[in-house]
Amino acid sequence: MRFLDTHKHIFNGRDWLKLDNAAKVFPAQNTKTWSNIIRYSLNLTEEINPEILEKALKDILPRFPSMCVEIKRGFFWYYFQYNNRTPVILEDTRNQCIPIKYSESNRFLFKIYYYKKRLSIEAFHALTDGYGCEVFLNTLAAQYLRYLGHNISCGGSVFDITEKPKQCELEDSFVKNATPGAKASRSKPNVYHRTGEKQPAFCSHIILGYMPVDKIKELCKKYSATITEFFTAVLVDIYLDFQKREEKKQKEISIQIPVNSRNQFDSQTLRNFSVCYSFRLDPSLGEYTFEEIIRQVSLYLRYVNNPKTLGAMFSSNVKLETFPLMRIIPLVIKDLAIGISYALTAESTTTALFTNLGKVVLPPEMYQFVESCILMPSPGLLNGGRMGAVSVGNTFTIAVANCYNDTDIERAFFSKLVEMGIPVEIESNLF
Repeated sequence: MRFLDTHKHIFNGRDWLKLDNAAKVFPAQNTKTWSNIIRYSLNLTEEINPEILEKALKDILPRFPSMCVEIKRGFFWYYFQYNNRTPVILEDTRNQCIPIKYSESNRFLFKIYYYKKRLSIEAFHALTDGYGCEVFLNTLAAQYLRYLGHNISCGGSVFDITEKPKQCELEDSFVKNATPGAKASRSKPNVYHRTGEKQPAFCSHIILGYMPVDKIKELCKKYSATITEFFTAVLVDIYLDFQKREEKKQKEISIQIPVNSRNQFDSQTLRNFSVCYSFRLDPSLGEYTFEEIIRQVSLYLRYVNNPKTLGAMFSSNVKLETFPLMRIIPLVIKDLAIGISYALTAESTTTALFTNLGKVVLPPEMYQFVESCILMPSPGLLNGGRMGAVSVGNTFTIAVANCYNDTDIERAFFSKLVEMGIPVEIESNLF
């Protein structure tokens, strides 16, 4: 590839691009054995032909200039530079969301994997979020299906690759939507964690649970809750039970809930624009029924998920980035400070993570070729059960990434769902 005219225009005449506000901390958090990686997959109805897939990938790249970059070190900040190489397509591996080695990916910050009927993208979080991965892979899958002779239109999360990229797709929506002068509190106490013997580096337990959407909606309606509220409450209930049985000082349970901010601000960016809420519940206040937990979760999320709160959260992060002293500190010192801070405090204020990408919308002709979708966050450094959820058609999938040998959290979570009347089909890399 060459630096296309459309890319030059959308990069404002340059061949480089600033990292968005959220992305700036991710490179410094990297270690040799851990990186913040997002994985999004499609289970298709037929086995994948890698040669045809490679043709489809080359076709769609000009439509996604924000993906056609490599990361570079500047004196003060990292930046993205246009990458004129070709991305690699690899056969999938048993262990997923491992750090991306630039030498293996032609210096791209994402990889495309295939295995039998499954098509996946793994991307470094500095590049994009779950929504960006969804749009890119769904567009790739649509073009791949066209090569197989299927008539697939555009729409939903499948972009028209004959269109020129839009400037708004590369904007830093955090900076654009920050509220001047507003600020959000950053101070949070440490919380409960269920830990154990860790697996070797680059290894993790992956468990997938497939469920019918209609059954989940019936149960959510019973509790007057959204799907995200319901599953967050199930996770809280499980951790409360585990901590209670350990008979030690009871700490708060905190579930981190990434939310797509595009819904609140009408943003079309394909870069990062998700923000994390933290629901906290204090067991020292007494016993909680499941109904009480789900009500607390619902009240919290409906109160906090609004443009005013989000704008203040954006503003606090942007203010830190633009602080005069921060701007003149060399990158090597920033890296050291962020790396040490993350090593000491990483996930200490979060018990677990539950992220719901929501309903995947495809062109009508494409649904018959997609059996299910999967969203998986990278395994945590301290959190055992990090969960990603997504649905397509009537299939809802929850993926659990666990850095520990113990899988009690996953077993308890899916067992509780079955007890509540939701049938679950399990798939795992443990088998």
